[in-house]
Amino acid sequence: MRVIILLSIFTILLYSSSAQEGYQPTPENLQRREWYQDARFGLYIHWGLYSIMAGGGDQGVAEWIMNNKKIPIKQYEKLAGFFNPTGFDPAEWVTMAKKAGMKYIIITSKHHDGFAMYDSEVSGYNIVDQTPYGKDIIKKLKDECDKQGIMLAFYYSQLDWHHPDYYPRGGTGQKYTGRPESGDWYKYLDYMDAQLTELLTNYGDILGIWFDGMWDNRGADWRLGKTYSLIHKLQPASLISSNHKRAPFPGEDMQKFERDLPGENTMGFSKGQPVSELPLEVVETMNGSWGFNINDQDYKSPKQLIQTMVKAAGYGANFVVNTGPMPNGKIQPENVKTLMEMGKWMEKYGETIYETRKGPIGPKKWGATTKKGDKVFVHILDLEDENLLIPNLPEKIKSIKFFDGGDNVNYKVSDYGTLLNIPKEKQNDINTILVVELTK
Repeated sequence: MRVIILLSIFTILLYSSSAQEGYQPTPENLQRREWYQDARFGLYIHWGLYSIMAGGGDQGVAEWIMNNKKIPIKQYEKLAGFFNPTGFDPAEWVTMAKKAGMKYIIITSKHHDGFAMYDSEVSGYNIVDQTPYGKDIIKKLKDECDKQGIMLAFYYSQLDWHHPDYYPRGGTGQKYTGRPESGDWYKYLDYMDAQLTELLTNYGDILGIWFDGMWDNRGADWRLGKTYSLIHKLQPASLISSNHKRAPFPGEDMQKFERDLPGENTMGFSKGQPVSELPLEVVETMNGSWGFNINDQDYKSPKQLIQTMVKAAGYGANFVVNTGPMPNGKIQPENVKTLMEMGKWMEKYGETIYETRKGPIGPKKWGATTKKGDKVFVHILDLEDENLLIPNLPEKIKSIKFFDGGDNVNYKVSDYGTLLNIPKEKQNDINTILVVELTK
């Protein structure tokens, strides 16, 4: 056990020593962080060659199909010849996101399979050079986001199952790929920085870079300081996020939690991941897969996703819900329907989520609180009867009203807490919201 602990400490120190030590965010970056926290709700898009195989019939495979099915590089590369998403309409995507109440989009520019979904001059393994479609979907999407006032961020996988210099390899993308058992690790990092430079210089102002995959090779020198400095130099306002499942390293501007609420670790992805004071983000799938999976019908209900968003906001975290477009470029109808229902809810109740910060009472089984100015929004998600005892608020209460209708809430403050009376006829199946106005 002592050896494991020492190794964990060594790994953290190794990462930290290679990060952007002494990083001080610019005023532009701090302003972007505020915008990001105010936005609260975003869309994740996992799209690539893997969508053609639609998960291979296995739930949860999707974008991992090359690794999980042990497909050699020479065979996997053939998928590019079938990728022709003539149904892709960026205006349709962005309009859908706006109707859902989303303020930003994150899209996979390169996933673990190494295929660039943009026009990369650094690598010919990209959508423009290798597919019948032959167009830069990242540029098309960015242009539409600019037109409709949506911010766009780029997911970028540090892990690469295709590049020969990703060596020594980590826990995935092993001998089945057909790559030589040799390579120049720092040459690969130079390649990665060159692609990031393309993304940061060819597409205008972006929300940021969302990294993933560093967990595959924890013992490697990822040279984070150089990479993070490059990003902040090219776009001082842009945010850096990394799904390494550790406490944020110097140079990172936010902290991500994969399919889990901050500090809860119900999915097992966030073990040992403390919650920082940086902006937070919770990302969730609409079924069990990130990329398109034709066999995964385990869809989450709009109610479930809305309640997760509310609890995320109660932790002070943004909520990002993922969709994996089909190979023809269309979004699954089931996902569109869910997003439209979430959008209707946000249209009515978004005031209690947008521009809020975590409330004075952390998320509980019954619900959560969010705060904006002198108002606290009490979100009641699970109430067995008509009464709820909550901890007393740190400030004096001026009034408590139902968000729906504006009627007064009967309440009593005592040394034991504040007892709220919520009649059955006032309860909402998804979220009963109370507006607590505090005295200044």
